[in-house]
Amino acid sequence: MRIVSLVPSLTEAVAATLPEALVGVTDWCTHPAGLAATRVGGSKYPDLDRVLALRPDVVLVNVEENRESDAEALRAAGVELYVTYPRTVDEALDELGRMLTALGAPAEPGWLAAARAAWAALPTPTTSRRAVVPVWRRPWIVLGGNTFAGDVLRRLGLVNVYADAAERYPRPSLDELRAQDAELIVLPDEPYAFTRDDGPEAFPGTPCALVSGRHLTWYGPSLADAPTLLSAQLTTT
Repeated sequence: MRIVSLVPSLTEAVAATLPEALVGVTDWCTHPAGLAATRVGGSKYPDLDRVLALRPDVVLVNVEENRESDAEALRAAGVELYVTYPRTVDEALDELGRMLTALGAPAEPGWLAAARAAWAALPTPTTSRRAVVPVWRRPWIVLGGNTFAGDVLRRLGLVNVYADAAERYPRPSLDELRAQDAELIVLPDEPYAFTRDDGPEAFPGTPCALVSGRHLTWYGPSLADAPTLLSAQLTTT
């Protein structure tokens, strides 16, 4: 099996389970460190000629992360795609299990079993806080409804102010964001790299929590640590 992954979280999942099969990854595939696979460009704009030159048996893509035009071009070239699109934690765990089986994993890897156990053991929240979750600024883009990250935060006791928005990633003005009377602003370090000096100053008087974007949005080995790590980060403002 020769696998090219155009999704960083799936790259980490395959590298932790079937490392010898991974022949191509994107420039944004940062985990695990020291990947020896060929880089094929970005998730949004991969070098398709470089992908094809690797003679993959399958290319891993995600409906949200990758462009449909690239997926169509790969299909037209005769490449098999494995398409993922989880919108809840349970969907992500199950999709990972099915994908790894399809790719030839002889059994469910230990990290996936640990992730299932970690989320199953998470207690039902007894309180909830209204939260706004920006994922970009200039312009501001926030987490809407029907998203994997939104389900992660729901399980951790947050109520996404924009969970019922028509768009999955609304683009409200800063004035609108400030008018939501959120109890917490959640600022991940990806895709936009929010920091103590870049983000919190836009929401004076409202607590801000800086969190790991990888643990909030990636579905792979990071899911095993996500409940504990994110819970701690969401209480540190």
